Amino acid sequence: MATVLVRRRFPRLSRVTAALLTSSAPCKAEEGGGRRKEEEEEEEENPKKGAVIQLLTPPGYRVLHNPAAYARSKAGSSLQAFGDAPSSSAVPAASSQLLPPARNALAKPLHRKKTPLRAKQEVEKEQSELHDSKEDPRVFQRGRPEYKSLCYDRFEPLETLPGEEAEAILLGVTAQRGSQDPETITECFHKLSRLPEERRAALLAEPGFDALSRCVVEQIQSFATPQLVEILKACVRLGVPPAHPLLAACERDFCRRAWAMSLEQLLLVADCWRCLQRAVPSYLAILFSYAARSCKDLALPQLVQLLYIIGEGRRAPPELVEKLEGVIWKHLDACTLEEVGAISLGLFKSLSAVPERLVRRIAERVTPELEEMSTYALVNVLKLLRYARLDHLPLLRELGKVIPPRIPATNVQGLMHVALTCSSLHYYDEAVLAAVAAALPSKVAYCRSKDAAKFLWSFGCLDYEPPNEEEFYSSLIQHTRRKLREFDRFPEHLLTGLLGLAFVGRFPEELIDYALSEDFVQKTRNSKYELGKDLFTLGRSVEIECPAYRGSRLSPQLSQEVTQLVLAFAQQEIFVRPEMVEAVSLLESVLGGPEYVKSHMILPHTRSADLEVHLAADGRPVPFNLKDSAGRELRDIGVSLTDDLMAQLLKGKGSSQPRRGAENEATAPGWEPRGEKQAPQTPFSGRSGPVSTSLHVSPPPGGFVDASSSPAPPQQPGRVKLAIQVSNRNHYCYLSKRLLGLHRLKRRQLRLLGYVVLELPFWEWFPLLKRTRSEKLSYLHYKVFDPALLRGAP
Repeated sequence: MATVLVRRRFPRLSRVTAALLTSSAPCKAEEGGGRRKEEEEEEEENPKKGAVIQLLTPPGYRVLHNPAAYARSKAGSSLQAFGDAPSSSAVPAASSQLLPPARNALAKPLHRKKTPLRAKQEVEKEQSELHDSKEDPRVFQRGRPEYKSLCYDRFEPLETLPGEEAEAILLGVTAQRGSQDPETITECFHKLSRLPEERRAALLAEPGFDALSRCVVEQIQSFATPQLVEILKACVRLGVPPAHPLLAACERDFCRRAWAMSLEQLLLVADCWRCLQRAVPSYLAILFSYAARSCKDLALPQLVQLLYIIGEGRRAPPELVEKLEGVIWKHLDACTLEEVGAISLGLFKSLSAVPERLVRRIAERVTPELEEMSTYALVNVLKLLRYARLDHLPLLRELGKVIPPRIPATNVQGLMHVALTCSSLHYYDEAVLAAVAAALPSKVAYCRSKDAAKFLWSFGCLDYEPPNEEEFYSSLIQHTRRKLREFDRFPEHLLTGLLGLAFVGRFPEELIDYALSEDFVQKTRNSKYELGKDLFTLGRSVEIECPAYRGSRLSPQLSQEVTQLVLAFAQQEIFVRPEMVEAVSLLESVLGGPEYVKSHMILPHTRSADLEVHLAADGRPVPFNLKDSAGRELRDIGVSLTDDLMAQLLKGKGSSQPRRGAENEATAPGWEPRGEKQAPQTPFSGRSGPVSTSLHVSPPPGGFVDASSSPAPPQQPGRVKLAIQVSNRNHYCYLSKRLLGLHRLKRRQLRLLGYVVLELPFWEWFPLLKRTRSEKLSYLHYKVFDPALLRGAP
């Protein structure tokens, strides 16, 4: 079935020119659901957290061997962490537009006969897009000769062993029936590992090789440590499977003798385990304990190799990482750029708390030389910045100069990390994003399912639609459709991508129908992430923006459960914030009492609060929050508020409302009908005249069901409903006045439901919190009673 894309078209609001503000790093997400995205980003290279490694002490330690620990990680990576336990088209609404299913962007290419040159170009392109997660992180090891004693060197020149000699060795082993001494056995392994690569797989199936392996297992304690290391290196060259009994015996014996080995030997053996793709958590625990005892004496190559091992193991004891901080500071200036990249990747993958001062120091180290840095090393530094949530502005600005020319030659995973870093730090750089968007359609076939999802999330989070937006989005949507069944294992990625699309007003019907189906919702319950809030945001957004949608919907029970969770969070974290409490209190004074203001979540699925105010056609405030007002009055006199009492109190509200409203209108301080009155000239305002005309709204669609599963109240004739937004820095891109995608979506949906959106922007309201009460009242009076709000009402 072809994907149907329901796309809402709205007049683009005028983009405010990015202005540098004197604000700090992007603040904490407004609601807990946002943290899931952060964890997902942090685990891009960290498939599984696993158990915490604790440092050991030499006397009395025990080696715990658990074969089940070597199972493949849940994330399904081809290279596990070796420290881990191994529908029909909908009819468009009046305000919607159906887009054809990517008929132009993904047209089938003409079948042409491949010329040798074209075939070669295709092979080269495919090779450039492949990311070798085993070898790419090891590039730094080629920069210094000291690494030869610390890691396995796959480029070491070795004389090829003739096949006849290999056969003779195996026959000799079989004939002697295990009587060889350790030195002879070690020499046999070394010679056999020099066989041509195409003959090594057959060697492992030979009975003679099994006999040779048994010899090692039976006599393993008789081998000297250098001999056992040579056998392990031979196993790497031969490609011995990770579960081979020989490797299990070697692991146990290396753990037994580890405290008698040198740090160089320990690091070399750990590197061999990584090359063999064998998970060795017990061995790593001993290595990290050993290293913690001698951290101050680590040489630069030892430090970098240790951090590489930590990263590939996906964890480290926090106390070890803490001790390594000082050693990194000591050696950082002497590191090559590739080594800085390796340090950054190791810290990122370790899932340890990395001090901000260290991350900032690393950023300062590479910023002047960013142009000389390889793209791979640069992306590793970006991962660390993203993990630490550090906004290092000089590096980000330099990135905007350095990375766009490199993007056509960068593989698709590198592009994803660049885009994801920008969105994670809320950093909007149009040059970087446009370059990524231009290059992506030709590379989309190389995207993993999570790559496509994170591209969509990144662009949607920053509310950026590139010049080639139709080609860009169509290619990613079609690729997501082709990968749809992969999301059964990773449901969080599908929701990530669909939310990114929703932010920019794109709703592919077939994908949404699948994501909201009962089967898929059930799969989300097995995820390690809490996905209920994401499902809720997607489902409610579809109800508001796609009234003609007839596909799957969330169950009322799930919607109600998530609503309660969101509201409970808001009560504890959002409504009690000083800027919110002050705004509510002062608005009650400006308007005449608590019945004129309601602090709540109009759209709980957007996870942020609103202050609702109603105005009559002539601009007078209208009381509507009678329940909260009555409850407050009764609490003040010590009366318990019950449902029966509330019913009695509100039964006659139709006859009492005009009188009560008139009293409040008469007592509202400073209220008067406003004509073209000029704004008060206060130092915090920074402007005069009416507010922007971007507050105009579109007519609300019908059929929306609110969080309580009851129809939204219709707009009363002649009444203006204000949805006042008390914004903060985390609603905007970093150092700019550009709204993030989630908050753009919220305001778009509020307008569709008939609200006039009025903002108390943080760059105006937060400084006012320190000013006098009269200044704050004057500001709110000017904001709420602006005639432009009445003109912009539906």
